[in-house]
Amino acid sequence: MTKKRKHQEDFQKVKLKVGKKKPKLENATDTTFKTKAIQIPEQLKEDGLLPTQNRKLNIKDLLSQMHHYSPGVKHNALLGLKDLLSQYPFVIDAHLSNIISEVAAVFTDKDSGVRGAAVHLLQFLASKIRAEQIAPFFPLVSAHLSSAMTHISEGIQEDSLKVLDVLLEAYPALLTDRSSILLKNFVELISHQQLSKRLKSREKLSWMLSVNPNRRVTSQQWRLNVLTRLKKFLQAVVDGSSEIEDEGLQEQKDSPHSVRNPVCISWKVHANNQQHIQLFENGGLRPKINSSFRLRSLASVMDSAEKGLSSAENLKGFIEIIIPLLIECWIEASPAQSAPILGNLLESESQQLMQQVLSIIHLLWKLTKRHDETYKMELWLRMNYLVDFKHHFMRHFPYSLQETVKHKKKDSCKGNKYCMTSSNIVDHLLLNLTLCDIMVSLASTSTLQMDSGWLDMIRKFVTDTLQDGSKLNSKQVNRLLGVTWRLMQIQQNKVATEPLIKAVYTLYQQRNLLFPVRTLLLKFFSRVYQKEDLRTQRIRSRSKVLSRWLAGLPQQLALLGLRNPELSNQLIDIIHSAASRSNKELLQSLQATAARIYDPLDGALVLLPAEAQRRLVQLVYFLPCLPASLLACLSRCCIMGRVSSELAATLIGILHMRSSFAGWKCQVQDNSVNDVDYFSFLFSTLIGFSREELTSLQGIRGKPHISQTQLSPVRLYLTDLDQFLHHWAVTEMICHSLSTVPSQSQCFDILQTGICKYLVGLVVIPDSTAGSVLCAINKLLDQACILSENLHKFLASCCYSLLYFLLTLDKEDAEHVQKRDVLWGSCISALALLPRLLRLMLQSLQVSRICREELPVVAQLLRLLMQHGQLRSHMITNEFLVQQIIKDIMTLKSGEVQEQWLTDLHYCFNIYLASHPQGPGPMNAVY
Repeated sequence: MTKKRKHQEDFQKVKLKVGKKKPKLENATDTTFKTKAIQIPEQLKEDGLLPTQNRKLNIKDLLSQMHHYSPGVKHNALLGLKDLLSQYPFVIDAHLSNIISEVAAVFTDKDSGVRGAAVHLLQFLASKIRAEQIAPFFPLVSAHLSSAMTHISEGIQEDSLKVLDVLLEAYPALLTDRSSILLKNFVELISHQQLSKRLKSREKLSWMLSVNPNRRVTSQQWRLNVLTRLKKFLQAVVDGSSEIEDEGLQEQKDSPHSVRNPVCISWKVHANNQQHIQLFENGGLRPKINSSFRLRSLASVMDSAEKGLSSAENLKGFIEIIIPLLIECWIEASPAQSAPILGNLLESESQQLMQQVLSIIHLLWKLTKRHDETYKMELWLRMNYLVDFKHHFMRHFPYSLQETVKHKKKDSCKGNKYCMTSSNIVDHLLLNLTLCDIMVSLASTSTLQMDSGWLDMIRKFVTDTLQDGSKLNSKQVNRLLGVTWRLMQIQQNKVATEPLIKAVYTLYQQRNLLFPVRTLLLKFFSRVYQKEDLRTQRIRSRSKVLSRWLAGLPQQLALLGLRNPELSNQLIDIIHSAASRSNKELLQSLQATAARIYDPLDGALVLLPAEAQRRLVQLVYFLPCLPASLLACLSRCCIMGRVSSELAATLIGILHMRSSFAGWKCQVQDNSVNDVDYFSFLFSTLIGFSREELTSLQGIRGKPHISQTQLSPVRLYLTDLDQFLHHWAVTEMICHSLSTVPSQSQCFDILQTGICKYLVGLVVIPDSTAGSVLCAINKLLDQACILSENLHKFLASCCYSLLYFLLTLDKEDAEHVQKRDVLWGSCISALALLPRLLRLMLQSLQVSRICREELPVVAQLLRLLMQHGQLRSHMITNEFLVQQIIKDIMTLKSGEVQEQWLTDLHYCFNIYLASHPQGPGPMNAVY
């Protein structure tokens, strides 16, 4: 009993009563707790390495959302990417690989909104990413594009064309590198394969147009959309090939006028054996390598599938697939199918589809011409497709656009109808011209009789279009001239070509033509002229229309002037080419217009840029005659500084070569340059100023334009430095030309007569003119020359005026300081060559007539003359005059403190002159 009672005491059961609170256990755990907020500033900071957009999402967050199942999240992620990358463009370079891969992956997304946002983002990225940056990732982009183009969903196929537009605009070269796959995708978008029954044994598949009623657009509109992109793609392939000629006027690269990078050779340096000219064996624009070995190109080691359209085999295969499909598209859109009653009238949509069909064929034709065996390719095209083209394409040629006008708004739509008609003329004309270009490429001289029927239709259409072509744009004219050139090559007799040239000339005579149109017409006529010039060496039957065009070019150049420098350059190039070929009609017209072209005030020579001026100066060599009036214009052009001194020297050299003093062994053209007129040109250019300008200078007085002294009757007009340097450069060339005249004494007499007639007696003479006269005298003077007394006195006055100007020149006057060397050298050389000139100048130094401020200048001049080595012997001869001048100076300065300049003068006289035994003189009395 005792044990049981104790057990109950240890484990007593608590009896709970209803309504009473349960007591807490003794070992109960207290679960109450208190909390406080913890601030961690570092955790709240944004990641500085990854910028965010307005939703606080960085590039990694946005790219991760691209894999979300919700279309809305992916759409917002694409919009956020565009917002982020527009704010922080540097993020593109850091995450380019991830961005490209994620954006390209949604090309095939099921949601149209996501695909549209992807296209907009891709268009934004294309403007920020260069081709070399995206090139490593472009195979991935191309693979996703190909997947989208071949997708089973019609919406994805339609959006793939938008992606293709962006890539073609931004990266055409990268896209065309994968042409073999994309071209097949283009074909599958509009057609499907079908096993042909007749070729079933060969297991060859044929293609036929497909119709999908589930599309949002009609089948014809869908084909138009696809063919438009195919045309852009093929255009990119053509543009990427450097071997393809320009559209329309082919072989234009062979024209010498299209070469704008000539080899520059300095003939002066080369004449002195200072410049080495290497002549390469295989030069020119298209070098011809005559070798039995040929390096294998990288394209030859590639698989034919990787070559794309650069392989002739692949190009033929694609043409065999696409041409039948294009013909089917043409048949559906042709007038006979749409509305037989309308004949050759087209609706707008049908016309656009037909235009794309012809444009694709035209581009394929151009691609065939880059292969080596072009002739074989043309034969293959003619044999396979000429019959179909004649039957379908030429059946309703030429085509025009159907006009639809609502009858309810007949009056109000008159203006709109006119505008629609004018704009639609552009479309249907380009359609007809493209068709003409395709068809004439299949014809040749050997097939002329078989193709005469449809060729006459094309010739008539081209002629009518040219004669009424005032509203043509450059693209249409380019295609039109290309067809015209091909027609002229097919049938080269004058009866067939003359009407075509006349029609082009009718268009050329139209006023207010656009500059690109005028340029194309000039290139066409230039090319025709060059071709005819080569042919007429055997057959002398020049085109009268072409001769009339050539004869009008100089007059057009004179009228055009500076209004269009580019067009003027083209005219000059053509005129130069024809003049170098001695075209009679052009040379006669150039001779009649030369006075206007070389007018010194508003002629083309002084208005056009330097390169055009150079070509115009070269044309002087080809002029049949150089009359005195033209030489006067050329002299003024050289004097006025409107042409550079180098170009003026070139002009003087050309005139010298045309003169009778050039030393030709063969007989030159009679009466091309009269000797009297030639010397008049040289003298006028040597003086540097016209008679009217010299007369107007006589009324100028005082500084800063005039330098004058009381000891000389000649006052100097101080020219600007640029004018002086230009005049001096021309003077050197004039002196060189005068020195080449065989009879130097007669040449000197002519120069002396001109100086005495036009310069002696003038009070004011430009400093450049005085220096140029002294330079010419130094160059021509020899023992047989006899100077008149008037010329001696004039030259002595010029020498002292120039020397006084140089000695009184302020060192800070940088403009005139640069004249010192050449003027001083001319004066010293003249005084050394003509002792009498020095004596006359010393005799004119009558110091009693000058003011005291000029005495130091005279003393400095005497001191410099005595110190000069070339003049020392002459100064010794005139020692008595020098002594008398010094005595007069001492007399004027007597009773005053002797200044330093007077001491220096005494010292120089004692050193250089008094040391010679001349006997007692007045100097002893001075000291």
